[in-house]
Amino acid sequence: MPAASAAKRRLLLVDDDPMLLTLLSTMLRHAGYDTVQATSAEEAMPIARQEDPDLALLDINLPGMSGLELAERLTAETAVPFMFLSVLDAADTVRKAAAHGAVGYLVKPIEAAQVTPAVEAALARADDIKRLRRSEVNLTAALAAGRETSMAVGVLMARFSTDRDAAFEVLRERARAQRRKINEVATQVLEAEEILASFHQAFRDHGRGG
Repeated sequence: MPAASAAKRRLLLVDDDPMLLTLLSTMLRHAGYDTVQATSAEEAMPIARQEDPDLALLDINLPGMSGLELAERLTAETAVPFMFLSVLDAADTVRKAAAHGAVGYLVKPIEAAQVTPAVEAALARADDIKRLRRSEVNLTAALAAGRETSMAVGVLMARFSTDRDAAFEVLRERARAQRRKINEVATQVLEAEEILASFHQAFRDHGRGG
């Protein structure tokens, strides 16, 4: 039975070995994935742009443009995450893969039992990265667009000893729960802070008066 978690996820397979491509495609389609194939980096790039796959599996030792060079182009020109395939099970190769932003790594000869778990783990890692980037973009946009939001995030950071991302997420979640705009909730936070600040001053005055 196809894996439910793999439904509708599309994979780009890039290797100059047609037999390996067929084998990988068959295994992954059986696991519930959709696959597209390329035998070179030059063939893979237009496919990546057009198909926008959820993950690319790249052979490191491709003829012409290498898999590492292809990874650099994917990073620069698309949002497609990638993992590497290689016969080289060496520490320096793994480090190179990580340095290029790979979300996974498979060593040839490919063992059928390892393929689907490795792809699922790579997709999960890629999804986590996308969520973090989306959150960062949302945070940057919100802070740039709203003075109140930026100030409220600072208030929450100071009062609850947290970082900027966490403060923004809590503020946004509160706005969603109340079905209000984030700047409205931010204004509420600032007003509450002003009220508390006035109480601090009142207590100080009271202490001096006593």
